[in-house]
Amino acid sequence: MEAVSARDREVLRQRAQLQLEYATSPRNEAILRQWQAQAEGRRESPPVRLLFSNFGHEVITPRLRCEGEAARRLEATLLARLVGRELFDDDTPIPPTFDMGWHTHVRPFGLQAKITRAKGPHAQGFHIDPVITDLAAELDKLRGGSFGVDREGTARHRELVEDLIGDILPVRMVMDSLGGSLTNPLVHLMGMEAYYLAMYDSPEAVHAAMEMGTQVYERYYDFLEAEGLLLPTTGLSPLAQESYAFTDELPTGAVTRTTECWGYLESQETTAVAADTFGEFVFPYQDRLVARYGLLSYGCCERVDAIWPDWLARWPKLRKLSVSPFNNERQVGEYLRGSRVVYYSKPRAEFVTGHGPLDDEAITAYFRGVCEAASGCLFEIAQREVGTIFGDAERGRRYVRLAKEAVDAYWRP
Repeated sequence: MEAVSARDREVLRQRAQLQLEYATSPRNEAILRQWQAQAEGRRESPPVRLLFSNFGHEVITPRLRCEGEAARRLEATLLARLVGRELFDDDTPIPPTFDMGWHTHVRPFGLQAKITRAKGPHAQGFHIDPVITDLAAELDKLRGGSFGVDREGTARHRELVEDLIGDILPVRMVMDSLGGSLTNPLVHLMGMEAYYLAMYDSPEAVHAAMEMGTQVYERYYDFLEAEGLLLPTTGLSPLAQESYAFTDELPTGAVTRTTECWGYLESQETTAVAADTFGEFVFPYQDRLVARYGLLSYGCCERVDAIWPDWLARWPKLRKLSVSPFNNERQVGEYLRGSRVVYYSKPRAEFVTGHGPLDDEAITAYFRGVCEAASGCLFEIAQREVGTIFGDAERGRRYVRLAKEAVDAYWRP
């Protein structure tokens, strides 16, 4: 276990104590009631959050006070728990525990992607350098997908946390939703253009690749069950796409089967293909994985409006649907109105990332449209895809306030 200086230890304990104070505050209790209402299918006060995953260098890095590498990683985790509430006053719930999971991994294909990243300390663009140029001819290269768990690494991390702050924030083992991404890792190996052409030129090879990846995930789920690595995915446990697993439909105690857990799927890489093409090349494989889940959260940035009627609507386990601005949001609202499926709104980001002061009127008008589209739905707003707030936390706080005011004024249960 890496040594942590007395100074860093004290910093970490101060951070942990602050999290505990937020977690036990009346404000957190009110936020948890919001999420519990969603969990029980009650259309009450929708949570609104501004997610910072793309600009942690503005809200995490400058605030780090620890000096040692291990201490800084732990401090960053503690700071991340509080950004939404401490800086933006959003509806991020905060646990009175230090949450961590098993160090597991799964790779559906045997090859490693080759990615060229844009230069610059905070650049996010990248280019795929294909390692597969002819899917039909190179299909065998994809074999060898893998999965596993690092029990020793998990135990070391837990020991470190418990030694430093465990008396303040007890360690709680949690599990994220089960993943089953297929098109994303495949596109990262061959590039988007080659992937689209392959659906036309060599459809059998695309099906073979999808079958290969699906079988790896199925064996991975079997592995998690056999090795006793499954954990409840309810309440404040993480759910993919930076949400939470609040539900009254899954066990809160010990779980032994993946059908007692949340799963998450997406296929944003196929957003430009026809619904029938999605149904041919993606849906059958996703459908097999959905059969292994208890509940399902679906979607990233793709259009789900186009594939809802013929495909997504077939899944009675679906409980959360990502609605990006690329969708006909009012149409999605019509699909979900009155159901148990959460309209998980990911609004356009340019209103907060654009240069210059915030345009209150434009933001309010935009969120009015979002709220009207989602009226009658279980509703959750998560402002993702934000690259910068120009280091101005007050900008984020004001943006959240405007979004909440729009919800109060225009969303109807």
